[in-house]
Amino acid sequence: MALQTSADSPAPLRQISTLLGSWIDRLGAVWVEAEVAQLTRRPGICFLTLRDLRATIFIDATCHLSILDASPAPITEGARVVVQARPTFYAPRGALSLELREIRLQGEGELLAQLERRRQLLAAEGLFAPHHKQPLPLLPHGIGLITGRGSAAERDVLENARRRWPDVRFVVQHALMQGEGSARGIMAALAELDADPTVDVIVIARGGGSMQDLLPFSDEGLIRAVFAARTPVVSAIGHEPDIPILDLVADLRASTPTDAAKHLVPAVIEELTALADMRERGRLAVLALIDREQRGLAAARSRPVLATPTSMVDTAARLLSDQRDRARRSIVNRLDRAGDEIGHHLARVRGLSPLATLERGYAVAQLPDGTVVTRTAQLNPDGELTVRIVDGIIAVRTLSIEETPHD
Repeated sequence: MALQTSADSPAPLRQISTLLGSWIDRLGAVWVEAEVAQLTRRPGICFLTLRDLRATIFIDATCHLSILDASPAPITEGARVVVQARPTFYAPRGALSLELREIRLQGEGELLAQLERRRQLLAAEGLFAPHHKQPLPLLPHGIGLITGRGSAAERDVLENARRRWPDVRFVVQHALMQGEGSARGIMAALAELDADPTVDVIVIARGGGSMQDLLPFSDEGLIRAVFAARTPVVSAIGHEPDIPILDLVADLRASTPTDAAKHLVPAVIEELTALADMRERGRLAVLALIDREQRGLAAARSRPVLATPTSMVDTAARLLSDQRDRARRSIVNRLDRAGDEIGHHLARVRGLSPLATLERGYAVAQLPDGTVVTRTAQLNPDGELTVRIVDGIIAVRTLSIEETPHD
């Protein structure tokens, strides 16, 4: 029911705002197709400005940061999206906005999202792991090339590689490089080259193009075929910004076909120059070594030990002779001291010996049982005893016994 107002009976602004808010709330959640004209991230919330795809119509929108991050591919300004939103009217400012509940990329954005999901799945299986990468040969005997017939990519690879190494040998397999069925053709060419024992490395090359043109190089079947190949594979697709999934699984990614030629073979001029430099450095190193050894030999020859080789022997002989003389003198001195000591001990022993006493005229009287007679009381008249003198023993019989008084 329409609101009845007039110049004499106007409606207050708050009533109009309330009515607008209630009418907008009746609309409920709607799906809206638009383009992201402006995007501002804040902690926990995002502010967007949506623009109609044809008309010059803009409307503000807000959403939680998690809704934006839930998209499999990044949502940026200029992206075409379909959003589920609830229109809201902010009465204090009279502002209309959309409260976003879900965001889906459309067109190229949706395609990027699909490729991102495929990339994440293959990465989770380990197809892009660095330890699966095979090294390229330094100088391959044969190079397999998969490219479009008569394409600029074919010309760039062949001409640049032969300019760097004229004797390089190519085995070229032509295949459809875009459109339906192109991935199967590339896989067939890859299988044929991988089975060729004369091919040491395989290059898949194509010039630039749109995202849709490069879709075959993100085909899951082709990616798995490259991963399973026994021959190293080089990806040379598009320009530097173009990164199809093939670049991630290949053993080497070249930014362009021309760049691939630089990685395939070395430059013969550079190699010859490097070889000449190495030869010259080797020659100088040998000369320096010989000169150093000659100076060392001359210094060694000038030393006294080599000028008079017997000097060391003579010195050692003199030292040995001196040591022998010192040892002889030391032994003689020790023998002399030992002889003197023995003489002193012998004299002392002789002085204490009973024989020395007997030599001075004394004698030792003993009873028949060997007892030494020291008192007259030990003797009996007409008893027998022996007298030991210095040179013998005398048998004696006692005739009389006379005691000598003691003072």
